Amino acid sequence: MIIWLASYPKSGNTWLRAFLTSLMYEKDGKSNLKNLNFIRQYPLRSDFKDLVYDFKKINDVTKNWSVTQDRINLDKKIKFLKTHHISCKINGYNFTNQKNTLGTIYIVRDPRNVVSSIKNHFSKTMKEAIEFLTNDYKWIGVDWNNKTPDLSSNEDLDDKFPTLIGSWKTHYNLWKQTKNNFLLVKYENMLNNPDEEFRRITNFLSKFINKKFDEDKIKKAIENNSFNKLKAQEQKDGFDEAVFDKNLKKTRNFFHLGPNNNWKKLLDEDTKSFIEDKFYNEMKELNYL
Repeated sequence: MIIWLASYPKSGNTWLRAFLTSLMYEKDGKSNLKNLNFIRQYPLRSDFKDLVYDFKKINDVTKNWSVTQDRINLDKKIKFLKTHHISCKINGYNFTNQKNTLGTIYIVRDPRNVVSSIKNHFSKTMKEAIEFLTNDYKWIGVDWNNKTPDLSSNEDLDDKFPTLIGSWKTHYNLWKQTKNNFLLVKYENMLNNPDEEFRRITNFLSKFINKKFDEDKIKKAIENNSFNKLKAQEQKDGFDEAVFDKNLKKTRNFFHLGPNNNWKKLLDEDTKSFIEDKFYNEMKELNYL
């Protein structure tokens, strides 16, 4: 069954994947960004092979969410899947269900810092990044104005999949409604108190995977996946999730500011106030305000 690692984009999902990859799949808790696909993304085009032929026909996609997850779970093994998709119902079809889902770890990050990361990663102006963050109907992975390319002609397009992320607020509010085996993780806690927060995560997982995690390996996985070490690893060996142009030339690193992404230094008063007003209830609930 699936354990979801769900988050709004630029909220720490890759960091958590790196930690879990080191803990679950690497010897001695070593870190290797090239092996992050042990915890791969959902949905991918390949998940819908022989089911969907035009990915702009959203009803064809939504009615096959459960079908594709049934196929993923045929081996009856526990697996982690990363997703940025909102946990929604479209045209009567749920994004996932209890039959296919064993647990969910939801990573949330202060939207005042998310907006700066969105601006950098997606090459937006601050105005565009704010619009991105607050758009309840925001999709990524598809250009509705152009023909959707055929996966069979280019495997590199596998992750270019219509993914509804909505606004930061909508994303959080929908995923937190998950009723069973749900763990909320704050990016800020992973940053400021990694020993406690990552152990909290492993304690949660121990309930489902019947595994006692080695304390020494947890410690090494935390150390080897610090932001600075991940950034150095990307600079040395590259990272597939960095930003590339249409000629596959890297334009920006994936690991950018990390702990130095501080809204107090990066946002003007109007932008800060707008985000706080827009997401007041959620930020208050999460103790961001």
